[in-house]
Amino acid sequence: MTIASNLKAITSSLPKEVALVAVSKTKPNTAILEAYQTGQRVFGENKVQELVQKAEELPKDIAWHMIGHLQTNKVRFIAPFVSLIHGVDSLKLLKEINKRAEQNNRIIDCLLQVHIASESTKFGFGLSEVTSALNQAEEFKNIRITGLMGMATFTDDTQQVVNEFKSLKTVFDSIKNEHITTLSMGMSGDYKLAIEQGSTMIRVGSAIFGHRNK
Repeated sequence: MTIASNLKAITSSLPKEVALVAVSKTKPNTAILEAYQTGQRVFGENKVQELVQKAEELPKDIAWHMIGHLQTNKVRFIAPFVSLIHGVDSLKLLKEINKRAEQNNRIIDCLLQVHIASESTKFGFGLSEVTSALNQAEEFKNIRITGLMGMATFTDDTQQVVNEFKSLKTVFDSIKNEHITTLSMGMSGDYKLAIEQGSTMIRVGSAIFGHRNK
């Protein structure tokens, strides 16, 4: 299967309200261009240095999403161009994004990352902290919280994954409004389950590009 045929198979099966982020981390520019040539314009990276380099080298109409854990000292490198930051997991990070967005005369869209998985290694706000974080985010004029993001536990237990997605959807439903419309959940292994539970944005890498290069 080629990248183009993988993409076509995925996009043709997606409900129209679900956006696809092609996770291009570790992939060469040639692979990204192959996806680009099929019409894909949204790509996700998890390393700042790689994201900056690709943004410089690849077509300017690509919308770059930062999907990995973002350290505050790296925000300044992506603030001039990043389209959406998925993994906003602390008020300290929100404050820094706001500051760097203001310096670049931009408003940067962000998703609050919510910790729904059983693994303690994943980052994010607790389910009960989301409303408070949103209220505090209102003071930041150069960011726009457009939704929530969460990653389910890496497990074969489908019911556990479904329950975790459901818990995030419940919180999302309680806060969504005309500005908060994005629920980013679901990756290559579980995006179909995520869509069933109400995801509006999926992050798919290996199902498009093949398994990751280390």
